Amino acid sequence: MNINHLFEKLTADAPILQATFGLEREGLRVNQNGKLAQTSHPKAFGSRNFHPTIQTDFSEQQLELITPIAPSTKEARRFLAAITDVAGRTIPKNEVIWPLSMPPKLSPAEIQIAHLENDFERHYRESLAKKYGKTLQAISGIHYNMELGPDLIQALFKVSDYQNIRLFKNDLYLKLARNFLRFRWFLTYLYGAAPIAEEGVLTRKISQPVRSIRNSDSGYVNDKKIHISYASLESYVSDIEKYVAQGDLIAEKECYTPVRFRGQKENRRYLEKGITYLEFRCFDLNPFEVLGISQETMDTVHLFLLALLWLDDIADPDEILEQAHDLNEKIALSHPLTPLPVEADSNLLLRAMQAVIHQFGLSSYYQDLLHHVKDAVANPSLTLSAQLLPYIYNQSLEAFGLEKAKEYHHYAWTAPYALKGYEEMELSTQMLLFDAIQKGLQVEILDESDQFLKLQHKDHIEYVKNGNMTSKDNYIVPLAMANKTVTKKILSAAGFPVPAGAEFSTLEEGLAYYPLIKNMPIVVKPKSTNFGLGISIFQEPASRNSYQKALEIAFSEDSSVLVEKFIAGTEYRFFVLDGKCEAVLLRLAANVVGDGRHTIRELVAFKNTNPLRGRDHRSPLEMIELGEIELLMLAQQGYKADDILPQGVQVFLRRNSNISTGGDSVDVTETMHTSYKELAAEMATAMGAWVCGVDLIIPDSPLPASKNNPNCTCIELNFNPSMYMHTYCAEGPGQSITPKILAKLFPEIH
Repeated sequence: MNINHLFEKLTADAPILQATFGLEREGLRVNQNGKLAQTSHPKAFGSRNFHPTIQTDFSEQQLELITPIAPSTKEARRFLAAITDVAGRTIPKNEVIWPLSMPPKLSPAEIQIAHLENDFERHYRESLAKKYGKTLQAISGIHYNMELGPDLIQALFKVSDYQNIRLFKNDLYLKLARNFLRFRWFLTYLYGAAPIAEEGVLTRKISQPVRSIRNSDSGYVNDKKIHISYASLESYVSDIEKYVAQGDLIAEKECYTPVRFRGQKENRRYLEKGITYLEFRCFDLNPFEVLGISQETMDTVHLFLLALLWLDDIADPDEILEQAHDLNEKIALSHPLTPLPVEADSNLLLRAMQAVIHQFGLSSYYQDLLHHVKDAVANPSLTLSAQLLPYIYNQSLEAFGLEKAKEYHHYAWTAPYALKGYEEMELSTQMLLFDAIQKGLQVEILDESDQFLKLQHKDHIEYVKNGNMTSKDNYIVPLAMANKTVTKKILSAAGFPVPAGAEFSTLEEGLAYYPLIKNMPIVVKPKSTNFGLGISIFQEPASRNSYQKALEIAFSEDSSVLVEKFIAGTEYRFFVLDGKCEAVLLRLAANVVGDGRHTIRELVAFKNTNPLRGRDHRSPLEMIELGEIELLMLAQQGYKADDILPQGVQVFLRRNSNISTGGDSVDVTETMHTSYKELAAEMATAMGAWVCGVDLIIPDSPLPASKNNPNCTCIELNFNPSMYMHTYCAEGPGQSITPKILAKLFPEIH
């Protein structure tokens, strides 16, 4: 069957870029001095028996971060960012992840074989240690996995002379694997980033910097007597089986070829069931990238792989691949500034990459990638290994590696409330994603804009929206809580205190109510609202004009408006989960406290430098504004924005205490009287809510509460209550809510 020239037969609109991708990144945990960490794999990651994304490789100190299958290189790398973020913030704070493929100075005694429960896996690693030595196992890298898209496979199959799709896929992937081995030296040249070995890592002395020790025979490779034939899939399978039977390989997975067939548990099954995807294993960690690989590299490699399919297959693979191995060895062990040798035909590859771009009209982005590759081929100083040369000091990269490791560790802890790669999602959802990844749940984002997640452990699936909307809540409960009138009636019928008031559907009806409330403090608010939008609070009786304006503001947010008696006291938010109050928050309206030296404007600017403050609900606290509302509020207190505020004087810039309008969050969970927590939980239970935010006005919190003598008023119940403001507070320790949500949803893993 002919497997060549198929790409040339495809139409220009063929789905040439369709593929799925995955990444596996290895990295050593080291301490602040660059020494291999001697701590165990963190228990916070849960069980390694099932964790899909965070594992240990050979040693207890070697993390392996594994992305799920992604529909693009961008998504694969994005999820790697999230996993890396989780790993970086879960390991002990005095530890960092080593950013280089070659480990720091170490001795075999420092390397702890992974403490795995599975007997075979543990014995397998012990056997590897005896066979290859421990230090080679500490070398780390990135594996790049790719499966060609089904539509692309189908299009190629149609223009081929094959009758069987399984045989066609096998031969296509076999061709890709052969050509990859044939041109692996090209990637070693461009992306090799292992120029030296630190003391104690290698038994062989390498006198000068090279491109990639890891990608040479001095790296972690099989014994030279292991020769795997790629002449056919049958020969590949049979050769590996032969070496396992002879005891030369402990198991099939000990065959460390630079490319592996994947998708079946045993190699022989590829003949029966077919190859699913390929795993390319020759990528050194790029220490200039926090994730160890750049987006540009991922996309260039994708173009490179398509070019390998464009090129003809190898007629006599075993002999040619032996020559290709020798060429890769020569390039890997050359000085980084050495040009490619004459036998390295880069022009053939570059022409094939250009042909793919031209044939299928790929965007200028891919043309730019090719230009960068051509520049690096012409100028070795642009390659990754050459870029490391200035950082080698006394034949060591340890100082550079430790500096980068600390830099990336610091980056992981910037904005610790956010999940790297997913910062545009709602904050509580990001926090839940972090905890789900950490605990080892399989995560799928079903709809990012709608914050809709699928979480899975084995056959157990839960769907979560906005962080805490789950199957645990009855469908009607959020609808009832969204309607403030319904909420008040349900709570009142259950004997709980709610503010007196009335509901109006027209401005005229609301104005007609004025004579009844003109002498009392009131609150005017939309019937259904969030983030404090459209709410006006009058602690003193309002004039008719002010009242009318408040009604108009509220009607701009909803078609129905509530006018309620203002309840004096302090407002607290109680977070109730499954019948128990888990957190209590005091929310203070946007404010500043004077120091006798700075203006109110300057005090606001200083308060806004808090790293917890941001905009558009992407941070736990919102920036304090100095807009029309705030300036009016200041004027009512006798101040202008540019007045110097006396020492110790506090001014409020808003009447409402919402965090979304610049308010402060103060965690008072431990100091709040237990009776109020119990009362809030009872209110949520009366509503039938599994998760609920209960807003209580308490005039005197030291006084205990009871249902008969509550000493408080419930002004609102909130479905889908915010969780982040309980965790990352302006004051107080903060309470972690999202782990408790997951513990309720997946009790089997906690």
